[in-house]
Amino acid sequence: MNLTDQSSLSDLFVERVRETPDAPAYRQFDGSGWKDLTWGETGREVMRWQAAFRKEGLKAGDRVALCLHNRVEWVLFDQAALGLGLVTVPLYFDDRPDNMAWCLNDAGARLLLLEDGRMWAGLRDQVKTIERVVSLDAADAGGDKKVTGLEAWLPPAAEDMLARSAAAPNDLATIVYTSGTTGRPKGVMLSHRNILSNVLSAMKALPAYTTDRFLSFLPLSHMFERTCGYYSAMWAGAQTVYARSITLLADDIREQRPTILISVPRIFERIYSRMQEAMAPGSPKRKLFEKATEVGWRRFRGEAAFADKLLWPLLKLLVAKKLYRRLGGRIRMIVVGGAAFAPHLSRVFIGLGLPIIQGYGLTETSPVLAANRMNDNDPTSVGRALEGIELRCDDKGELLARGPCVMLGYWNKPEATAAMIDRDGWLHTGDLVAIRGGNVYITGRVKDIIVLSNGEKVPPTDAEAAILRDAAFEQVMVVGEGRPKLGLLAVSKITDAGELCRRANAQLRDFPGYARIHHLARMADPWTVENGLLTPTLKAKRNEIEKRYAREIEAMYAGPDLCQPKNNG
Repeated sequence: MNLTDQSSLSDLFVERVRETPDAPAYRQFDGSGWKDLTWGETGREVMRWQAAFRKEGLKAGDRVALCLHNRVEWVLFDQAALGLGLVTVPLYFDDRPDNMAWCLNDAGARLLLLEDGRMWAGLRDQVKTIERVVSLDAADAGGDKKVTGLEAWLPPAAEDMLARSAAAPNDLATIVYTSGTTGRPKGVMLSHRNILSNVLSAMKALPAYTTDRFLSFLPLSHMFERTCGYYSAMWAGAQTVYARSITLLADDIREQRPTILISVPRIFERIYSRMQEAMAPGSPKRKLFEKATEVGWRRFRGEAAFADKLLWPLLKLLVAKKLYRRLGGRIRMIVVGGAAFAPHLSRVFIGLGLPIIQGYGLTETSPVLAANRMNDNDPTSVGRALEGIELRCDDKGELLARGPCVMLGYWNKPEATAAMIDRDGWLHTGDLVAIRGGNVYITGRVKDIIVLSNGEKVPPTDAEAAILRDAAFEQVMVVGEGRPKLGLLAVSKITDAGELCRRANAQLRDFPGYARIHHLARMADPWTVENGLLTPTLKAKRNEIEKRYAREIEAMYAGPDLCQPKNNG
């Protein structure tokens, strides 16, 4: 595909339609069965959407928002908008109405596409800038004249040519609101060049092909899925299948047989937990599984003994192939990002032969900064910088990044922009790292450190990731800033705090002695986006959780030290 750093995201789509009009582009379940679209058909649909946008009197630079699950209409909206020079503002489908309304008002969005028209009732009184609401389901909006169903909004056919944006490379393409764990989200301004440069460099590091099939399930409102699963698949001319739901994800993977998955560690944490629950401790099945992962890991690291080489074919047949078949039997690459991939998960799934590649980035960098490669994969690192991106550490160990993928800035927040990007163009990631042999190793967060009253420092995310290896814990948060010892807030079905404390510390056995849980408060109800304790990208809102459970935390610390041995008198 003939694209350069002077091209736009609209050029990417128009060139794909021109080059392979009859090749499969998208597959989606319409309620009765799977429906396929070619690139040519997708192009003709985008023309209809562009005609509808024109009727609204929108002009280049206007912001248009959408709130949908992953589906073909997400692409049609986005490409139609980009082709007309409009700015796409994606919203998280599971976000709270007040947060959505804040983002819409902040962006000054004029048009909103909703999957469920009933959502407008919760937004109507809070949103000030929206002039038109388009609903996929044409749900009754209580007579609101702003609202129309999609089919009534779209013309039956479009007679115009597919519009190609006249946007300059550094023109704004999208505003993506970061789901900040504290305060209101900030609107990340990404240009056409920001995103397209990231697609081109990512595809050089981890190429995809026309023969590939992506399965899309991470939210398209997040830049990880949008760049790596949507625009990259478009560059490659690969087919994308939209999963029906997270609930049906395992079925969709098995039946649709993707070759590439863009995933987050949480998916593999769930798979691992289910595998553990299905194998009784000490059972022959569990022993066989553990042996397969041990031998497989040594093979991956090039440390297999002669006995390992003899044993592996049988272990592969009895254990590894079963997992591979559960993933459809055609997987050739799994790209994992968005959060740290725990070492024990690496050992298990890479040991069993899954081609898992870990990468790293931020919304503010479009998003990928570094990634491992298929022939150079160190699972303990997040890989090397992509082509065209500079990475270095400052004197405190914070990772700094510079390159064409670095955002234009935060929407209407020059002070926040200046705090993030220094005068020399270096973006401050907030992550502490070590760089060895070109590989980036994440060691912690600049601000995400608990300092105990004795001065000892504990990175809570590392401790939490370790504790979550035990399937007894559904969600956890380590606390203890300014206190003498660590405490744990835990969502679990187990009610015995002492048992939970012991199990948590069993997972922390490799941590320093001061990194032990001494106090624990159990919660029965999970932390969710709806109750305001998770961001739309499912990160814990630490400040909000501490505020919500302030009484429980105080009561927890007023109680006994659960690490102390019981006095049996």
